[in-house]
Amino acid sequence: MIDRTKTVADSAIGQEIYRKIYQNIQQVMKGQSTAIRNLLAAFASGGHILLEDYPGTGKTTLAKALASSIDAKFKRIQFTPDLLPSDIIGISIFDQGDRSFRFHEGPIFANIVLVDEINRASPRTQSALLEAMAESQVSVDGQVKPLQDLFFVIATQNPIGSHGTYPLPEAQMDRFAIQYGLGYVSPEDEVQILTDRLQSNPLNQIQPCVSLQEAILLKKQVEQIRVSEAMKRYLVELVHGTRVAEGVQLGGSPRSSLALMKVAQALALFDGCEFVTPEHIQELAVSVIAHRLVMQPQARFSGQTAAGVVRDILKTIPVPA
Repeated sequence: MIDRTKTVADSAIGQEIYRKIYQNIQQVMKGQSTAIRNLLAAFASGGHILLEDYPGTGKTTLAKALASSIDAKFKRIQFTPDLLPSDIIGISIFDQGDRSFRFHEGPIFANIVLVDEINRASPRTQSALLEAMAESQVSVDGQVKPLQDLFFVIATQNPIGSHGTYPLPEAQMDRFAIQYGLGYVSPEDEVQILTDRLQSNPLNQIQPCVSLQEAILLKKQVEQIRVSEAMKRYLVELVHGTRVAEGVQLGGSPRSSLALMKVAQALALFDGCEFVTPEHIQELAVSVIAHRLVMQPQARFSGQTAAGVVRDILKTIPVPA
């Protein structure tokens, strides 16, 4: 039998941790409340996130603000065409003293990893990151090395400028729980950004507001949010709809359903709910599913988009009572 009193108390703790991180990031990210909520939904659900938007919209700042808000190990990797897998994973160096190889960890051995301009690295380097994202481990010299208990990748890429870029393969796109863009803020918020940065960068003033243990606790609290059979059926039908939709060559995988369920649980926790509602599923359905779809060439030429397909499906699938 479930102890409802304990469940509600634990949920309140998780909600308070979320509120602390959210407010800390909001000090830097003006006018981006939705972007912050989406980022924390991916973080708390154990997924990874891909930020795709134009240069200067605050993608890197958002990632650094999250890292600065949590007392955890943070690393940033700037992806370039000449980047090697060993630059990410690490390398074994021969030690003349004890005449043996000693492994030196790369930046992937951190809690929060910012991968800037992920599509500028070669497929070989991207594959090294894929293993880390998929299995929370890396393979080095025939050995498997586990990553941190809390491991979160924030990747960024620009939608313009294809010179020197390598499009991410479908398998890697499927590993990102959420993909979205920040967009431009309102003129009023942009004026506030200028005011805040007249003398210093607010990002440099952010201090950790939660510990690593609290961040891990937040993830555990998300797992306790209930998902009814009706809600499971609803989100599965949404994903299944992409597999039979006109113009779609490759629909969402079962991993899409799992990711959508987990981020919906995170949103429910943030809102102080004990269970997932249709609104939680609908809120991030496009951001969770659309980037995993492969559209048929003729559909793309006619202007049909993956996001549009998901929105149409949301309108047609009956919402459970």
